[in-house]
Amino acid sequence: MTAFDRLKFLCEKQGISVNDLEEKIDIGKNSLYSWKKNIPKGTNLLKVADYFHVSTDYLLGRTDSPNGYADSPLQLTVEEALASVMSSDGKPLTDHDREVLTGIIEAYIEKNSDK
Repeated sequence: MTAFDRLKFLCEKQGISVNDLEEKIDIGKNSLYSWKKNIPKGTNLLKVADYFHVSTDYLLGRTDSPNGYADSPLQLTVEEALASVMSSDGKPLTDHDREVLTGIIEAYIEKNSDK
């Protein structure tokens, strides 16, 4: 699937044409049609990604996940993420702080996985 295919799919999903999108995000008429033959880059790529709330990696076909993260090999466990966190005074987290943050993160993940 090319970047233009993804762009067209996102437009159809929102019930707008590519030309409507260009107008909405202030891009020159027919500019996005160049995505049929060229790899998109720069400001136009960012504007489209921002408009549809998707990652540029999704538009470029580097991932099939619109947010760009679900199939990322860089997903961290909660413990791995906390290993790099420092307290507000620049010192390592206490065991108590680690427990509290783990609970908060796990509750957040659980809440968002229900959506």
